[in-house]
Amino acid sequence: MITRYTNPEMGAIWTDQARYEAWYQVELAAMESMAELGIVPREDFEVVKAATVKIDPVKIDEIEAVTRHDIIAFLTHVEEQTGESGRWIHFGMTSSDVLDTAFALQLRSASAIIRDDLLKLAEVVRRRAFEHKMTPMVGRSHGIHAEPITFGLVLALWYAEIQRHIKRFDEATASICVGQISGAVGTFAHLPPEVEERTCRRLGLNVEPVSNQIVQRDRHAHYFSALAQIAGTVEKIAVEIRHLQRTEVREAEEFFAGGQKGSSAMPHKRNPIGSENISGLARVIRANSLAALENVALWHERDISHSSVERVIAPDSTIALDYILRRLTRMLDKLSVYPENMLKNLEITRGLVFSQSVLLKLIRSGAPRQASYVMVQRNAMSVWQNPGEHLREKLLADEEVVGYLGVSGIEECFNLNEQLKNVDYIFKRVFDE
Repeated sequence: MITRYTNPEMGAIWTDQARYEAWYQVELAAMESMAELGIVPREDFEVVKAATVKIDPVKIDEIEAVTRHDIIAFLTHVEEQTGESGRWIHFGMTSSDVLDTAFALQLRSASAIIRDDLLKLAEVVRRRAFEHKMTPMVGRSHGIHAEPITFGLVLALWYAEIQRHIKRFDEATASICVGQISGAVGTFAHLPPEVEERTCRRLGLNVEPVSNQIVQRDRHAHYFSALAQIAGTVEKIAVEIRHLQRTEVREAEEFFAGGQKGSSAMPHKRNPIGSENISGLARVIRANSLAALENVALWHERDISHSSVERVIAPDSTIALDYILRRLTRMLDKLSVYPENMLKNLEITRGLVFSQSVLLKLIRSGAPRQASYVMVQRNAMSVWQNPGEHLREKLLADEEVVGYLGVSGIEECFNLNEQLKNVDYIFKRVFDE
């Protein structure tokens, strides 16, 4: 899906080779459990265990071209290498016992990589948050200047959100780390539940308490929804970087390496290509979560409409999420931040960002709230319309405002440090977990 992918560890989980090896791991664990319980001869299990089985996806595909059944093709290939004792492999089991249990093993492996990605991203965000804890910038609502914040607070917000994702992702991962060895329609008609319990314990999985022929896909819908939520936050951060990199803003910028080119036509260009790439792939991950939700509704005890979907969305979503998490981590690690531009932009509205401070001070000084709002707004609207004006000077020239606040009272309203006095408190709440 992603060409020139940078993490072969994740890609390797979803190869045909890895999938068939996971199937064989499940079959061996189940056969050993049956041998312990006397269901299959112990000596035949030892023969199979000792056999040098080489999984060859090409040969399995050749067999499947005839059988039109992947598990039967796989079993045929294995039995050819294990001799007569191989007849006990898959005894009393159905295809989904292998497919779903092995799928859980693959998803668990992929999840370990994604969780590590989240932890590394959180650490970089934490470091940059403390670096810019008191770097003032303008806060924006509706894209319009609101009141002063710090860039550290922006990063702290991202950090807290990532921590919530880690908790949700752990829960979602646990929900799909289940196995089943319950037979054709989940009734244990041909194998006792002890086989399932022992097999899952060997594989480090929980037991699906009840299944029909498959592990129910609400579990997987939960998991892929968790991936989509993480992708949503990753894109949210990428979109913010794209906004901050706009030429008129330029408060932060993706690192631009020596020799890098931004445009084939315009040599001056420095484009936020990493953030844009992240936004695009996040859409794929979110779309895949919808496909996982559609997989929940299957016919009766099972159909295979979910199978083809999962062969696409499982590798695509986990690979794409791993990719954008790693790319965002690198991007934030080297993000160029321009405090001087942040301060310049904070002042571009010439004091308007302190309007609420003036409003509240008027109220505290005895002016009615609505009258106070009118006093501040009439001066603020004038500043909007006249580029040469500053709110402080307008207020100092307004006799009604001066009558309530005095000159010193008006001056006090424009104290940036007062606006940021609780940053330490917020950081303590976020980072002193």
